Amino acid sequence: MSHIALSASPSLVAFHRGAKQWSTLFPSNWRSSGTNPSLFANSNRKRLQLRFFASGKNGGNGGVVDEISETVKAHANFVWPDNKKPRVCILGGGFGGLYTALRLESLEWSEDNKPQIALVDQSDRFVFKPMLYELLSGEVDEWEIAPRFSDLLANTGVQFLKDRVKVLQPSDHLGVNGSNASTHGGTVHLESGLHIEYDWLVLALGAEAKLDVVPGATEFAIPFSTLEDARKVNNRLTILERKTFGKDYQISVAIVGCGYSGVELAATVAERLQNRGIVRAINVDTMICPTAPPGNREAALKVLSSRKVELLLGYFVNCIRKASESESSNTPKGLDFEKYILELQPAERGMQSKIIEADLVLWTVGSKPPLPHLEYSDVPFVIPLNARGQAETDETLRVKGHPRIFSLGDSSALRDSNGRILPATAQVAFQQADFTGWNLWAAINGRPLLPFRYCCI
Repeated sequence: MSHIALSASPSLVAFHRGAKQWSTLFPSNWRSSGTNPSLFANSNRKRLQLRFFASGKNGGNGGVVDEISETVKAHANFVWPDNKKPRVCILGGGFGGLYTALRLESLEWSEDNKPQIALVDQSDRFVFKPMLYELLSGEVDEWEIAPRFSDLLANTGVQFLKDRVKVLQPSDHLGVNGSNASTHGGTVHLESGLHIEYDWLVLALGAEAKLDVVPGATEFAIPFSTLEDARKVNNRLTILERKTFGKDYQISVAIVGCGYSGVELAATVAERLQNRGIVRAINVDTMICPTAPPGNREAALKVLSSRKVELLLGYFVNCIRKASESESSNTPKGLDFEKYILELQPAERGMQSKIIEADLVLWTVGSKPPLPHLEYSDVPFVIPLNARGQAETDETLRVKGHPRIFSLGDSSALRDSNGRILPATAQVAFQQADFTGWNLWAAINGRPLLPFRYCCI
């Protein structure tokens, strides 16, 4: 498959097929003497120790919570191995969060200042999203692009917790405006009932697909941003291929959005279906990938053209609905799968409305960071967010008004030199993680922080 190089840095994809050399991303010399897996203590009960595992690798110090008892779930405090050393809590295990943790591990620390790191993510796997499309083409297996955190963190001091963030309770803003200062950075409450008190917090929670902006999208469209999404799309395509095999019928796929993800997805699906299907890509803008360098955009257009992807540019989706029997009259007998109708409206004058039919609708438009949906414990909303729900940061990726909180990737509203918010790509998150790790080191050691500058490769 010929890739469209739009969003992923060459350094992120420069590993071989098959074995997938994750050491390219995570060097083998990142090791930590660490400590034994931590304990959890209930404030009214004796200390409870939970079971941990390190992916079967003996001697690994990376901890992964295997199970949390119902007693602990009621309310428990995460107990760090050493209360005298800095405590860093990283929320989100994508490129931004995971690489920040490993960057911290790789830096030189004095024995007193070496931080303890807890990484929280709702999934037990890290997903290499720039290659998620290749699950559809059959070029990779899941284990090749979605290794378990227990594998990646074995032999490190990073402790992984599979959990969801429920409440943020920062306290580092206290003292900024003359109020009483706090002795720690704040507390994170997880859905399991676990509370993590931290000195430093990293927000790398990514973003979720935004389907609720168009009627019918939530019910009938499938997003493409997670491993589970890729599984659903692959299963649906497989069903359509099997049911139409040997029949005079072309599978119709509509892809909403022609950004980085939509273009890569359209090219991949078109290559898979070839002459057995029709792929239409819809975009409200009159060009594809408007934030991509012109050379990359032209290369992408050539790939889409060679795979006969039909571009519907300058249109927005007004609604998606299930097709009636009369609207599906051209479907051959014996094919009982559902069909969908997309009503398209022109974004500019002089264009006519369109109605298209599809057997599968894929959604790649818009995203919503989870920060606005987190609860705050009996305190005003203290983290500054923009209209998109991203944390406002200074150029060092530190959240404004919060000297102990850093935000990166989809969770950050950092802008480039032209005043535009940086794109939500793996390349941006990867570069920001490098700076976040270094700036955490600088902040802990009382050194100047570095301003982040995005380098588009």
